[in-house]
Amino acid sequence: MKDFKGKKIAITRPIERSEEAVQIIKEKGGEVLVAPTLELRITNTQPLKDLCKKAGELDWLIFTSPTAILSLFKHCNDLKDRLNPDCKIAVIGPRTGKNLDEYSLKPDIIPDDYTAEGLLELFNDINVKNKLIGLPRTLAARDVLPKGLKDRGAHVLMVEAYKSDLPNDRTMVEKLVEEIINREVDAVTFTSTLTASNLFKMVNGEDKEKLLEPLRNGEVLVGAIGPVTASALEKYDIPTIIPDEYTVKAMLNRLMEKME
Repeated sequence: MKDFKGKKIAITRPIERSEEAVQIIKEKGGEVLVAPTLELRITNTQPLKDLCKKAGELDWLIFTSPTAILSLFKHCNDLKDRLNPDCKIAVIGPRTGKNLDEYSLKPDIIPDDYTAEGLLELFNDINVKNKLIGLPRTLAARDVLPKGLKDRGAHVLMVEAYKSDLPNDRTMVEKLVEEIINREVDAVTFTSTLTASNLFKMVNGEDKEKLLEPLRNGEVLVGAIGPVTASALEKYDIPTIIPDEYTVKAMLNRLMEKME
């Protein structure tokens, strides 16, 4: 299949991150159901303020999401001037890196594998022993990256830049669940482990089993942006379609290939 004509695709990522997927699906003739199972809330914590004060001491600053960039610069708008001139910047992928353009900064390293594991692998060839690394992020994220950096001898300042919570308004999630159960949606996409696990946290009992059936038997296809996200679905014995490149565009293209 070369387009989504006659197909309905669900997006579960936060609304502010859904624009790219919505555009691609509509351009390919599909109908979109945006049902965020994850809500991002920027925080202003004391550790975040402390990171801003220590910017001049940092050897590395690592961003694993656009929201982390937005939050840090919102609460430290003169960060560029505060940063140690020799501080290097790492980002988890090119889209996150592109968000730095707004602040006249460029990433020094971007992994080919847009995951925490892929980013960590780059540090196999970079000496970070006794280096001070700033890592603003959500505390709900996996500990692969901070643990790996600490194992390599780095001093990691991991601070909460935003919260990743269940959505307050669950109207669209309820609609998504109903449409999956009734086979009214053709595919559902997940771009993080939290978007996947949160969906099943919000459904209980008999409805959960009804929800799982069409996902497990392939009546409703499931796209995962990468193997890490897929692992959260495999816990429920849900088969997933994973692209070779871990991007939204590649995931949607792979879904089109699998559709009849």
